[in-house]
Amino acid sequence: MKYSVSVQLIIAALMSALFLGACHRPVENRLQGYVEGEFVYVASPLGGAVESLFVKRGDQVKAGDPLFVLDSAAERAARDQAQAALVLSEKDLARMEKLVQSNLIAMQELDRARSTRDQDRERLAKAEWDLSQKRQNAPQTGLVFDTLFRPGEWVPAGRPVVAILPPGNVKVRAFVPETAIGTVRAGQNARVRMDGVNEPLAGRISFISPRAEYTPPVIYSRETREKLVFMIEILFDPAVGARLHPGQPVDVELIPQA
Repeated sequence: MKYSVSVQLIIAALMSALFLGACHRPVENRLQGYVEGEFVYVASPLGGAVESLFVKRGDQVKAGDPLFVLDSAAERAARDQAQAALVLSEKDLARMEKLVQSNLIAMQELDRARSTRDQDRERLAKAEWDLSQKRQNAPQTGLVFDTLFRPGEWVPAGRPVVAILPPGNVKVRAFVPETAIGTVRAGQNARVRMDGVNEPLAGRISFISPRAEYTPPVIYSRETREKLVFMIEILFDPAVGARLHPGQPVDVELIPQA
């Protein structure tokens, strides 16, 4: 069957339009998301100047590795004073015990000496604990995401000095349209794609928000603007999570359940 040139041009134009439309058609089950991290902030319950900082931003640390030391001159002096007081009260208690055995003093005197010894023990334990809190180690293995103070700077009590990002605390947040949230389940598998990486990363949905919200500003999509969405969170094996960076935009593909 023969066609005129004009008909052939029309068919070619329609085929091109269909091809371009297919190229721009959104991928089903593909959601926009971003990487989020739950940081571990390491602080001392006591204030003081930073005496030593053993890590820098970007370092990898293991649980137990030293992070920082605050000036502890006052705590060390208090510890030494408590130790000296305990030595004296123990000697006094031993002397009182001998006097009681000889019936030279009343039992009340012995009880007071024992009470003083016990109080000195508690003071020493408290002083040693205070001194130990001036040195902080990594509570978990992870990436040193940031150091918030430099050597010589004064750190208020309880203020974090180092922020650590354990690989198991890296997750992806994505937003599911309200019309599709009924098909999403906790534990459902998901694939996460990011720029520069050919193979998707495998994860599982760990959380589905019970509340709807309007499309957050991190999603730049005219089609979903002003529509209700539900936030979901996706967790990964620590080895996979270590490859992700907080703030990184990703595409999330939900795998339908069997």
